[in-house]
Order: sequence, then structure tokens, then C-alpha cells
Amino acid sequence: MASLYHATRESQPRAEEKIAFGKFHVAKHLGEAVDKVRRQEHKALKAMKTLKAASMTSSTTLENMTRRQKLRFKALRDSTLKTAYAWAIKKFAMSLWRYASKTWTRKGWERWLSWAARSGLEPIKKVAGTIKDHLWGILNAVVLEVDNDLAEGLNSRIKMIKVRSKGFRNKERFTNATYSHLGGLNLYPEGVVG
Repeated sequence: MASLYHATRESQPRAEEKIAFGKFHVAKHLGEAVDKVRRQEHKALKAMKTLKAASMTSSTTLENMTRRQKLRFKALRDSTLKTAYAWAIKKFAMSLWRYASKTWTRKGWERWLSWAARSGLEPIKKVAGTIKDHLWGILNAVVLEVDNDLAEGLNSRIKMIKVRSKGFRNKERFTNATYSHLGGLNLYPEGVVG
């Protein structure tokens, strides 16, 4: 994929003005980063047993807690839910697709990049680096209002055909199945309404 991208940039005049990186791919990368943060946080919470502490302390007042319960409650209180923070960062990024001017779009993304870099969440920071490197293509997608939703939807349906059939023995059968399911073919004889 990267070689195709570089070949296009080298062979097409003014490719930076034509190549666009769609919302789907940005959302995918951010969704994976949020999931990584969630898994990391779940491990940490599980190790601290804070979920158990939360259920124990929800019906008990601070004055009635034992010393051990107070320590667990303090650990729970002091922990911040990083998953919610990561999700808010992702949600803000998705809102940036509504801008129309390149100037305001750039300002919005630069603000987002600054927030993501300061977040302290390594998966989010990693995606922010990728977005920073490809910001010009994201700006093109937003300003030119282009996306590849149709192609992604079609690709998803083709993958579903492959999964439901549990694979194909050869490419010809796969191609025939794809045409059959997605080609809009009328398989009924003439005069018969389907």
C-alpha cells in the first residue's frame, strides 16, 4: 500500500492536492487506539481490584469504612478513566470533518494534534504522529468532501461473502459469487417477476 502511495506521488503532478485520506481510515486507527487504551486500563483496574472496591464502597459511607476499604476507595478515586479521555479525543477528531475551509480545518486538526500529543496516552500519541504525517491528505478529504465510503461498503460486503462461504477453492468461484451477490443480476427467466 505504501509503495502505491509513493508511486502515485512521484508519477502524478500535484498529487498532494489530489490524494485524500478518508474519515473511515482515520476513525479505524483512532478506534484501535481507544481499544488499546481500554485494554491497558482494564488490566490495570483488574490488578488493583478497583471494580470490587467500587461495589463495596457504593453503599458504605466514608465514616463507616474500614482502613482497608478506605485505601481501596482512594485508589479508585485517584484513578482516572483513560478510556473515556481517549474516546473524547477520538470524538473531537471525528467532528473536524464538518469544516469547509482549509484554513479552519487545518487549525482544528492542529488543535487536535496538540491535545493528542499532551494526552499521555501512548496509542493516541502514535496515531497522532501518523495523522500529522498525513495531514495534507486529510485536509484534502475534508475540503474536497471526498470519501471512499462506497468502496469501503462494497469491500465489506465482499468480505462477508467470503466469510459466509468459508472461503473459495479458486479465484473464479469467488469472482462468480461476488458478481452473483453484488452485480444486480436478474437470475429469473424473461417474463417472470422476481
